[in-house]
Amino acid sequence: MSHDNHSHWAGRTALVTGATGFLGGWLVKELAARGASVVALMRDHEPRSMLVSEGWLDRISAVHGSLDSLDLLRRTICEYEVDTVFHLGAQTLVGVGKKDPVGTLECNVRGTWNVLDAARQAGSVRRIIVASSDKAYGTSHELPYRESYALQGEYPYDVSKSCADLICRMYALTYELPVAVTRCGNLFGGGDLNFSRTIPGLVLATLKDERFLIRSDGLFVRDFLYVRDAADAYLCLAEKMDDDPSLVGEAFNFSLEIKLTVLDIVEKVLDMMGRKDLEPIIQNIASSEVREQYMVAGKSRERLGWSPKYGLDKGIEETIRWYTDFHERQMGARSAR
Repeated sequence: MSHDNHSHWAGRTALVTGATGFLGGWLVKELAARGASVVALMRDHEPRSMLVSEGWLDRISAVHGSLDSLDLLRRTICEYEVDTVFHLGAQTLVGVGKKDPVGTLECNVRGTWNVLDAARQAGSVRRIIVASSDKAYGTSHELPYRESYALQGEYPYDVSKSCADLICRMYALTYELPVAVTRCGNLFGGGDLNFSRTIPGLVLATLKDERFLIRSDGLFVRDFLYVRDAADAYLCLAEKMDDDPSLVGEAFNFSLEIKLTVLDIVEKVLDMMGRKDLEPIIQNIASSEVREQYMVAGKSRERLGWSPKYGLDKGIEETIRWYTDFHERQMGARSAR
């Protein structure tokens, strides 16, 4: 069962951090469509982001600033009378985490405690959803991941997510802050402008008639989730928190519950694009990454009644369409210069 509870959000004010990011753009659109007043925290003006390029800035309230300002966060929550916080703002790239561990920890760990403490001090927020990740589990000898497993990240990005995740539980248990955590598989879909990631990088390379470069040996195993299913999951969890106080302090896995190697997903996308002739180039240079990550989402099904609407094939189909349109717009803009 999936859900579409539009009436729940009418008249509510939701703060979305990381609103110019990949998932942030889709979540803002969905909240606005359901009648919520959306406040977006924006560090950078990213003209290609969905929030900017599709004109959403005219329909929401934008606060310019970063997660390192506790005062700004507290003021925003109080002045806009924020009811719900979706904390998505983070440094989200594994490779950047390796190059800049301190910056990643500052953003992902300090940023999380600033959001939570601003909400604690304001005292008016009724629910907070914080984006963790399957990376928070780190390397586990028992797979698939379950929410009861220890959080034991070892590499910079993974550690930042383990820490942020634990901090959420601390605030929930110590201060009774109404916070819950999402741990998603690898998100994919239109609007992801980080072309170092497999699916956007692959689709764009294929549209340019180029062979895709796989940084690893192609055998790393991952679980996936389409971005629109992820947005639905965040909304579902926030809505259920009103009815079920036992969800506070809990974490939930959201994924398609599949395990695919990088080569599997590359071959699938190339097949759907009719370009199996463009064999990928395997560089085998990836390091500091967990080899196998996939999860069970049974807790989300049982406690929240959530299940994905789109799945893998439909999600990839929509993703290819989005990047094809994006690529054509980019080409058109260049030829018009």
